[in-house]
Amino acid sequence: MTRTVYLNGEYLPETEAKVSIFDRGFLMADGVYEVTSVLGGRLIDFDGHVARLERSLSELDMAMPMTRDELLAMHRELVVRNAIDEGMVYLQVTRGNPGDRSFLFPDAAVRPTVVAFTQAVPNLAEAPAARTGFKVISIPDVRWRRRDIKTVQLLYPSMGKMMAKKAGVDDSWFVEDGYVTEGTSNNAYIVKGNRIITRHLSSDILHGITRTAVLRFAAEAQMEVEERPFTIDEAKAADEAFSTAASIFVMPVVSIDGTDVGNGKPGPVAKRLREIYIDEMRKAAI
Repeated sequence: MTRTVYLNGEYLPETEAKVSIFDRGFLMADGVYEVTSVLGGRLIDFDGHVARLERSLSELDMAMPMTRDELLAMHRELVVRNAIDEGMVYLQVTRGNPGDRSFLFPDAAVRPTVVAFTQAVPNLAEAPAARTGFKVISIPDVRWRRRDIKTVQLLYPSMGKMMAKKAGVDDSWFVEDGYVTEGTSNNAYIVKGNRIITRHLSSDILHGITRTAVLRFAAEAQMEVEERPFTIDEAKAADEAFSTAASIFVMPVVSIDGTDVGNGKPGPVAKRLREIYIDEMRKAAI
């Protein structure tokens, strides 16, 4: 089925949507994006994603191209037009097309390019991988130091996922100065006893929307949360490990660099947090 996509105020068949070769998102990776999950045809944590979009744009001296309500209406329209029950809506905003290539930012009068499309994921909530867990490898984190801005410059995370694929595992965790920063497209956690440990917020990691919700639910469930860096060796010796993101919710991690975490199976804390997250997000979806 040909999808209907959104491009600069128009809903178009995906085969008819065209973006200029001079768009700065194409030439300079000068843009930001958000991915909002869909469960039961409704949007998960939409306002959190809009707030982060606005922050990312602000950090790059870009204005919001649409209001929150306009973005919501557009997301909902794409979900309906593409009959998405479970899946995701990808939104990208670039600095637009200045008409030629230049390192300098164009005049503010240049309109941003706004693109959005859906991806159907039939088993998003009941993902088979959640029952077996992810296996990950550790790789050096050589990305730029403004990882709190959700930019479209995703080459190294893509390379990290390819390294994982070549190693026969599911994902990679980045390591910098001896400590885990995050996964290629997710935040990273370990569990010791009843304590959940995850790196504190800074420009070193993305400020995950799913992370915020999961830590809130963990606190409400009387789980202790400690925000600090941890090493790969500490992760290997943990009782459990897991990752969070809009595309995987809470995903148990059962092996790191070939070493089983805990008993090598999804642990009770990760499984419970996944259950709570999905249940609460279904209730709050819009």
